[in-house]
Parts: sequence; C-alpha cells; structure tokens
Amino acid sequence: MDHQQVIRDVTARLPVASAVTEACQATVTALARHTPATIAVLLHVHGRLRCVAATGSWQVFATVAPDAGIVGRVYTGGRAAVVPDVAADLDHIPVRPDVTAEVCVPVLDPAGRAIGVLDLQWTGPADLGSWQATAERVAGRLGARIVALGGPAESRGEKLLRHAAAMTAATTEKNLMAAAIGAARDVSTLAAAVLVLAGRNVLRLDTPTAAPGDLETRMRAELTEAGPQALRRIMDRAHRYGAGYTLGEAGHPPTAEHEPLVRAGVRTLMAVPVGPPEQGGVLLVADERLLRPDSTTVNLMELLAGQAWSCLDRLRTLDRLREQASSDPLTGLRHTGPFGQRIASATPGRTALLAIDVDGFKTVNDTYGHQAGDRVLVGLARALEDALRQGDELYRVGGDEFVAVIEVSRPEEAVRVAERLTEAARRIGHTISVGIALPRPGESPELTLRRADQALYAVKRQGRDGVHLSAA
Repeated sequence: MDHQQVIRDVTARLPVASAVTEACQATVTALARHTPATIAVLLHVHGRLRCVAATGSWQVFATVAPDAGIVGRVYTGGRAAVVPDVAADLDHIPVRPDVTAEVCVPVLDPAGRAIGVLDLQWTGPADLGSWQATAERVAGRLGARIVALGGPAESRGEKLLRHAAAMTAATTEKNLMAAAIGAARDVSTLAAAVLVLAGRNVLRLDTPTAAPGDLETRMRAELTEAGPQALRRIMDRAHRYGAGYTLGEAGHPPTAEHEPLVRAGVRTLMAVPVGPPEQGGVLLVADERLLRPDSTTVNLMELLAGQAWSCLDRLRTLDRLREQASSDPLTGLRHTGPFGQRIASATPGRTALLAIDVDGFKTVNDTYGHQAGDRVLVGLARALEDALRQGDELYRVGGDEFVAVIEVSRPEEAVRVAERLTEAARRIGHTISVGIALPRPGESPELTLRRADQALYAVKRQGRDGVHLSAA
C-alpha cells in the first residue's frame, strides 16, 4: 500500500470542495479507492456526532452521542484509537457483523481542537499502524478544510428536526410558541417571526421571545394597532390560498392585507397557515432586507407550522383532560383533589373557607327525582359563581355540599361575601346555609374546614338560610 498516494489523492480533492459535506465525501471517496474498510466522517454539531459522509455498511448511525462508542471516546479524548480486536472493546458500535479491527482518529481544527472523527473499520487483515498515521494526516487536512469552509454546520432539515424535538418537549403553550418562533427564524434565516393564533372568538399574537429584535417588535406593534379584523384578513388569505412568499423584487406593491407589515418595515415575507382555519392561525416570517426566499424554505416553514400545531393541539388536549380530571362532571366546578391543594396553601387570618349546604336538597331528590336535583345543583353552581368576586374559588366537595375559598382583609368581608351567596340562591328559588372559618396560626387545613362545617350546622340549627362565622 502506497500511503503517500493516499495522502496525495485526498490533498488533491479537498481544495475543490465548496462545502463541508463535499469535503467529507471527497475524503471518504479518496480513502475508499485504497482500502476496503468501512469509512465514516462524523462531525460534532449541536451536541451530537453527526455522520456527514460514509461508505461500506448496511446501516450508518446518523448521529451518535459525543461520549458513545469508540468514536465518542476519540472525540472527547482527542486521541486516536487503534483496536485490533473490536470484540474485546466494549465501546465498539457494530455497524456490520463481520468487522474485526478499527482505527479512529480525531478531526482537529488548526488550533488542535477536536471537531469530529474519521473512523475506519476492517473485516480482514490490515496494517493498522500505517493506517493510523495516514488517517491522522488525512484528518488534519480535512479539519483545516472544514474550518476554511466555515466549520461543521447543520443543514436546514437537521435544524428543523432539532427544533421539532424542542417543540415536542415544551410543557406550556408559552414555551411552545417561543420554541416555534425561534425555530422559524433559525431555519428560514430571516430576522423576525410572529405567530397569530385564533382562540375563543378572538385573534391573538404570540408572546414575544426574550430577544425579539426591532423588526419583530415593530411587526407586533403594527399588527396590534391594526386590530383583529386586519389579523383576520391576513390569516384568512393564508388559509384560503395557502402559503405565500415575496420574490425579493422591488417596485411591486403589497396586497392590502399586508399593509400593516409594510408599515413595520417588512420587505421580505413568508405567510404560512397554521392548523385549521377556525382554530389555527398564521405564521409570519419576515425580514427588512429585500431577499428572495425559495420554495424549499417555504416548504420547511409549512413543516414547522404543522409540527407547531400538532404540539399545540396535544398541549390543549392534555389541558382539557387535566381539567376534566379535576372537575365535577355535573357542575364543572373543581372538586376535592384541587380543593385539598388549595386549602393547604391557606394564609392564616386571610383565607376564608365558606362551607355551603343546599337547604332541603334531599326533599327535592325524593319528591322530584335525581334529574331535578341535578338541575338544582347546576343552577346553584352558576348562581354562586356569579355572586363571587374575581379570584374567589368555588368547589363541589359532596352531593349538595360546596366550599368557597376566598381571600379577605378581615372576617367581616367574608361574611359579606357569604351573604351575597345566600341572596344569589334566593333569587333562583332556593336557600343555602353558609359556615365561615379563617385559619388560625398553626392550624391544619382539615381543622379549619371542620370549624367551617360546625358553623354551617349552627345555621342549620337556627332555621337554615343564613350565615355563621366561626370564632377566631
């Protein structure tokens, strides 16, 4: 084997390569002319060793953790590995069953930092010492060329895959929207992205990310100023006709729907529908520069919008399921599970528990049946909710038993709220008894609730339809 010829072949091919991927593929191709080894170049990109070029195996690992296998060991240690018997090396990652030996060397930048690895695996005899020296020289030339070409980089498809994983991992709608906006900017390489979403008969803009940039800030301001009808026109256009984009040509006026964006300084725009027309929205990706997005970029934005909507729909479904799991199916009020969590955080002297019982409810059930009783409970639940203040909470904790948890500045305020509840019940033809207790310092939530119940039964003994405050 003329190892000098191997070096010359690689050296001749590398200057012709105009991209990192081409440089890696040229190296693999040149080496493959001189050895039957399985060859791969893996570069470190966003926390993974990503296979950029390879040959000679049934299946290649697209990415490998930077500390996995012999390749990970070489990358993290920065030193070559010569393995004459892969069966004896626990780190070996099998890519074909007949491999017997492996040589792996780090791909170094001119400063000596590892940016990847060059890996060769043989199924038969090979002069591993000579190939180590050759591989190290080849890897040195490859590393210098990679750095000259701008260094290891993700393709746009790889970026989209990484961002899709981040969106899938988002646990809140706010975090998901931030991830989607960041992904749109990164994959498109444009400066700004804004997401308009429909919800409960209104259109709303996404929450700005930590560093939205001037253009993005202006876009949100102009869209907010333009109002819901303008947002609806932009969204309807995208859903009616599909994704659209500018061609980067000066002197062509925008459509009327896009005037708010032009006022914000947008000269390049992609508008992509998100989700279904009535529940979804539109993704606006823009730049102040007069650019020419290609159709592939628009297609990537459509894939991104689809992934964002799938993740958003999943989060909303989970929220609905959690709400159903923590709510009374008849009245829609929260029930005992969340009630226990709420009273556990009660503040002594400030959090009032109002134990509520429907007077004569058993008679309604016995006389008119359970369906009539259910209608009474639903009606009372709505009336009591309407009588409470904003921030007050109402729970159903038993058949005809409710508890309101309210924050007050003094006990008399709790009494006034309780009296409003009794008046609300009377207005719909029913009466309730209400017992009130405020937690004492060091008192358990269970004991506070027991005192509220005792105050409730004091009302019952006095003739019902009233309010009683437990002693402080």
